[in-house]
Amino acid sequence: MTDEAALQLAKILIVDDEEANVRLLERTLQRWGYTNLITTNDSREALPLFEQHRPDLILLDLMMPHIDGFTVMESINSLLPEGVFLPILVLTADANPQVKRRALSAGAKDFLTKPFDQTELLLRIMNMLETRFLHIELANQNQILEQKVVERTKDLAASQIEILDRLARAAEYRDDDTGQHTYRVGHVAALIAQKLNVPTSRVELIRRASPLHDVGKIGVPDNILLKPGRLTPEEFDIIKPHTTIGAALLSGGHSEMVKIAETIALTHHERWDGTGYPAGLKGEEIPLEGRIVAIADVFDALSHDRPYKKAWPLEECVAEIERNSGRQFDSQVVAAFLELWNSGALREAAEMKESPLNSQPMRYEVQREAADAVADHKTAVPSN
Repeated sequence: MTDEAALQLAKILIVDDEEANVRLLERTLQRWGYTNLITTNDSREALPLFEQHRPDLILLDLMMPHIDGFTVMESINSLLPEGVFLPILVLTADANPQVKRRALSAGAKDFLTKPFDQTELLLRIMNMLETRFLHIELANQNQILEQKVVERTKDLAASQIEILDRLARAAEYRDDDTGQHTYRVGHVAALIAQKLNVPTSRVELIRRASPLHDVGKIGVPDNILLKPGRLTPEEFDIIKPHTTIGAALLSGGHSEMVKIAETIALTHHERWDGTGYPAGLKGEEIPLEGRIVAIADVFDALSHDRPYKKAWPLEECVAEIERNSGRQFDSQVVAAFLELWNSGALREAAEMKESPLNSQPMRYEVQREAADAVADHKTAVPSN
């Protein structure tokens, strides 16, 4: 229960057209320890005083010139946020039961007729202020609980991201002992998505999801995955299922990030001309996530050493992707990629050394789905 000293700190607004009544209420309340008083005998000032001081209690006369008490209550109630409890105690000489019912319907929380008993007035004021402060305390507690829920949700989301990051790293370490390939792919894919005007809210999800593009490699034997050279057709058939394995591992997820990761894992080796795998999708049948990943991954695979090849010069990597525009890659995504190359952003991305794992999220105005892809039969990179 709120103690009396705390109640006496409450702000009380007194509105009565009779100056004598205002002075009487002031003296009475001050004698009881209430000193935070705002008063007026002009009802036209009631609303401005309310907005300026935001009182905890209003003592309101009904029958006043200019604006009556009913209109004052309607105006004040229209300004109150939903769920806010503001007690209004009506003090009036009109004892008509219909007036009382109308006042209570208009928003008054209590009703006293003049002349009133001062002790009764004090008790009613104390009860109303105590209710007011309990409402405020409850609202504050709810706000604290809501904040805790938000923080807990953020913690869970961060934990999920970290687990998925580590899963991506575990898969990638099998043929990239630096573990950086997945993050560079995510970075480049996000930049491409930004250039394609993908909504900001989705770009971050895709950047986070894209490092899982090759998680299905955990199901590929080492002698195939780490073979120092081109794969035979039979070996290539063994490596292809890493797309469906990855999608199966990620299937059934409820978060948008995991759903995007599943799409990327399944479709990042599809080709614009329909000759990719696993489903032979063609053109815009391939989700945009997969089309972006296809370029981001090929660029990174070509520009870095892998067990089966040496890194290409960046200019040759870009030229190879441009040559495959409209065949292996979506020409619109290639155009965005080339704009990034001309701006210098891709050279910086290719030289990225540090993993963002356990660090602040990389910042882009927009960030987007990342992906992984493989060069076609004319490149030195086996399509795996």
